[in-house]
Amino acid sequence: MNIADKLITNFDLALKTLVPGSVHAQRENPAQVMHDTELSDDVRKHTAGLMRINHTGEVCAQALYQGQALTARLPEVGESMNAAAAEEIDHLSWCEQRLKELDSRPSLLNPLFYGLSFSIGAAAGIAGDRWSLGFVAETEKQVCAHLQEHLEKLSPEDNKSEAILTQMLEDEAKHADNAEAAGAAQLPSPVKSAMQVMASVMKQTTYRI
Repeated sequence: MNIADKLITNFDLALKTLVPGSVHAQRENPAQVMHDTELSDDVRKHTAGLMRINHTGEVCAQALYQGQALTARLPEVGESMNAAAAEEIDHLSWCEQRLKELDSRPSLLNPLFYGLSFSIGAAAGIAGDRWSLGFVAETEKQVCAHLQEHLEKLSPEDNKSEAILTQMLEDEAKHADNAEAAGAAQLPSPVKSAMQVMASVMKQTTYRI
């Protein structure tokens, strides 16, 4: 595809990511086989906040991968980014479904975080494929850490959310391992710290908004 085709494709992907109900999972939602339990209002609101954070995290992942795929130098790296993005769509869909079940909605800030993440991904791709893969590896490691934190914060009665986050944790760890195996560069400590700060801002704002 030429650059115009790529831009049109990425615009289409952005719309599908940001408009609720536009994406559909390829795999069965792991929460489908779980028994739904009655949650108190406080627990339901807290769980919705956590799942809204995770949904926005998947929006950011889509944007990051698409930005990197657009500027990747080696075709195989771009293809691997697109493949990872396709798998992340399952997570996006599962989180959206759970938010509906909790009578809640995705974050209103998703377009902002999509734009920021896409720009970061594109910049990482321009810097070089090893740095781009390094960014993926570090991002996924940080995502795994916050998913583990959210699993500990969930109500023991919420089997559905637990099933979704557990599968997401497994997938994200695999993405990090794949990026490292493909030759990911180790990111400098200041870059890792900046990523953690951005993630903290995202979590604090999207929990409520």
